[in-house]
Amino acid sequence: MLLDPRPGSLTGPSYAQGLTYAQGRRVRSLRTAVTVVVAEVAMTMSPGPLPGVGRTALGVACIRAMESRRADRLFDDPYAQAFVEAGRVLFPELHGSRADSQGREPSGIGALFYPHAVVRTRFYDEFLLSAAAAGCGQVVLLAAGLDARAFRLSWPKGVRVFELDLPEVLRFKQRVLDEQTATPACERTTLAVDLREPWAEDLLAAGFQPSAATVWLAEGLLVYLSYDEASGMLATASELSAPGTQLSFEHASQDGNGLLARARAMPGAGRLTAMWKGGLGGRAPHWLADHGWQCHIQSRSDLAARYGRPLDEPSSGGFLTAKRT
Repeated sequence: MLLDPRPGSLTGPSYAQGLTYAQGRRVRSLRTAVTVVVAEVAMTMSPGPLPGVGRTALGVACIRAMESRRADRLFDDPYAQAFVEAGRVLFPELHGSRADSQGREPSGIGALFYPHAVVRTRFYDEFLLSAAAAGCGQVVLLAAGLDARAFRLSWPKGVRVFELDLPEVLRFKQRVLDEQTATPACERTTLAVDLREPWAEDLLAAGFQPSAATVWLAEGLLVYLSYDEASGMLATASELSAPGTQLSFEHASQDGNGLLARARAMPGAGRLTAMWKGGLGGRAPHWLADHGWQCHIQSRSDLAARYGRPLDEPSSGGFLTAKRT
């Protein structure tokens, strides 16, 4: 594994020492060249078996597949390319150009989101494994999408991962994982739910223990929810969280130069940005403080520099992490 061994996590020891990725779970059918699917192609709203928001996961999978081929990759996702290939079957428009052996990055809105997506993936890998090592034996991935962390990370013994998402997304995901004969590196439970509706009873019925410390992750989710939807979802998570539980999601910049603002200004991005509802916006830290959480905001720019991927443009956004008091 060619990973940056420099210390870079605020949540644990150095990446090389503290994070050992699961080995030997390579996808057999990876093609020599990684498909370049510009993010907006996978994020369209055209009819198909995946809902619009769920389909954004294909764009993220493409970015993770491309990053996994780099010699200086920040993470290795051996299943991402399999999801992309399955998406090419479902959506003919995904038959696009390919990256050459040098691992060329995408253009357009894909180029805008690529640096954010890879830094986000690396940071959340660190965050989840650090929380698990600190005693959070339950991991809940809210809107898990095509996240393969249950398979590709080396979890401490006894960790249970719950993946929550829409039924169409989970069916697509499971079919691809079955085709790859993927074996989870932890106990894994999937729950088909709409997080805009009540879902606590489903999680409890699946064996979730609210008295045990948990780590919650809402990766790339809140922007697709209204304030009330985001507040309701996080209120449910808060009610199910014992002291010591941890939580993380993105914290968007509220100035006019943030990632989301730049995306809205790009030609051809309207079908993606039309799905954005804003989530908690800049009120997230105050909301969490009012609901029994101590929070910290980690700068995306600082993380990118620490990982050896300094951003070409200024970014005042980042990632919010919180701990239940």
